[in-house]
Amino acid sequence: MKLLALMKKEFHRFFHDPRLIVTMLLPGIVIFLLYTIMGEMIHAEPETYDYKVYLQGESFVTSLIGVAAEESGNTVEWLSVEDMDAAKKAVEDGEASALLIFSDGFDNFLEGGSPADSVVSIVYDPLEDAGTSFYALSDAILQQVGRRFEIHAESVATEANIGREVMQQILPFIIVCFVFSACMSVTLESVAGEKERGTLSTILVTSAKRSDIALGKILPLSCISMLGAISSFLGVALSMPKLMGISMGFLGKYSIGSYLLVFLLIISFVPLIVALISTVSTAARSVKEASAYTSVLMIFVMVISLVTAFLPAIGNWAVAIPVLNAVVFIQEILAGGLPVWQALVSVGANLLYTAALVYLMTRMLSSEKIMFGK
Repeated sequence: MKLLALMKKEFHRFFHDPRLIVTMLLPGIVIFLLYTIMGEMIHAEPETYDYKVYLQGESFVTSLIGVAAEESGNTVEWLSVEDMDAAKKAVEDGEASALLIFSDGFDNFLEGGSPADSVVSIVYDPLEDAGTSFYALSDAILQQVGRRFEIHAESVATEANIGREVMQQILPFIIVCFVFSACMSVTLESVAGEKERGTLSTILVTSAKRSDIALGKILPLSCISMLGAISSFLGVALSMPKLMGISMGFLGKYSIGSYLLVFLLIISFVPLIVALISTVSTAARSVKEASAYTSVLMIFVMVISLVTAFLPAIGNWAVAIPVLNAVVFIQEILAGGLPVWQALVSVGANLLYTAALVYLMTRMLSSEKIMFGK
């Protein structure tokens, strides 16, 4: 009977505490929402391209490729090759989707000619969506035509481009991880810890404004978190190329403006995350409870920062989504773009969200029910 009484007590404590129920159910809800959004984006209508392809040699296969492209909603513009090196350079620079080379007498071979005349070469950049799409399309058509000839695929991706692609996919995730970890390590103890120990209650009974208390927490914690995040980030960012055997020469491809925009995006969501954790900590009754809530938030933010590297291009609507806007446009900057207005709007949006959280925390600090359980 004592065992049943103890079990009943634990069940009663759990099911009569909405906070514990939310903590238990929230991860599943977050995973459902994220996977639903990811599924809709992954299985959305395929992107269409206007292929610009340099063509060396002649074959009826080009007409088949053109028809297949039109059926897929794409277009193909065939360009004549005057200089092979110049054509490859155009593909490397992204000015053309691919270079398609048919050996002399290729069509004769299909009609029973010599195997020596059986080579097709496709030069493309696997880091470019249009190039990868054209390669897949042309390879599928060639496989349907016959399998006795050789298909040579040549990549023009340079080490600098590969390094840029790797950093584009990984760095935003690393930035978010370190920023959130740095914010979490200093904020939980400062807010939830003081609330649990009762020192925050002592401050509340003074004449200090609630807005001053909120800002007095968020501003210094943001500065401290920024220092920790930058230190960790720089250590990983500078060592990663060596770890992966990639030259750091690609870093010189970015302009000062690119580095400035990345810096602005980072400093815009550090106070946002600090304000978010501070607000959650204010609502929590203990450090342990605040840590549970914050862990769910961390999973949510980290997944967002990671899946964007594997989803199709996200539109400019991302400027309105906190943290996601910084991740998306940092990726675009690392990809070689310079989304100035999108980055600036994202910075402004993150600061507005931070101000809203400061206001919410101020209201929470004024609530006796939240602060004292009354």
